[in-house]
Amino acid sequence: MLKDNRLEDRESGLPGLVERFLDRLADLCHWFAGVLLVLLIGIFGWLVYGRYILNDTPTWVEQASLIIVVYVTFLGAAVGIRRDAHLSIDFIREAMPPLPRTVLRLVSDLAMIAFGCFMAWQGWHLVMTNLHRKIPLLGLTESWRAAPLAICGVLTVLFVAASLYRRWRTPGR
Repeated sequence: MLKDNRLEDRESGLPGLVERFLDRLADLCHWFAGVLLVLLIGIFGWLVYGRYILNDTPTWVEQASLIIVVYVTFLGAAVGIRRDAHLSIDFIREAMPPLPRTVLRLVSDLAMIAFGCFMAWQGWHLVMTNLHRKIPLLGLTESWRAAPLAICGVLTVLFVAASLYRRWRTPGR
């Protein structure tokens, strides 16, 4: 069963208000990704109905579904980081003595923070450079496709930093 950080004792972690805020932010991302998945199912239902019943295929479905999948993927990835639900192979690290295990966790967290910063920076760069490029058939700019990259980068940095702080405050986690 996947563990949910909200169920853990966080008294020794970040102040309760910050922890609750980060949990609510993760919940919001999870909820929004779920709504987008339902919307994606509806869009494809409309595609099938339009193609086989109306004999008039809606051409915008492909572009809309690509944007939705990007949002679902990146928001889901950020939620997975907050809830510590990503698949990981850590049996070697966990079998090590406490000091190397702590060092490897620190290196992993710092690498994730660096990666999140890079995602946020490059995602923001893509958003700004694509403000005037239109997505065919939708009328939206290409920036809508790049925004989840920047959002996920910022969320990754926030969520990993909170996890790092929590581990620092409670050694042995």
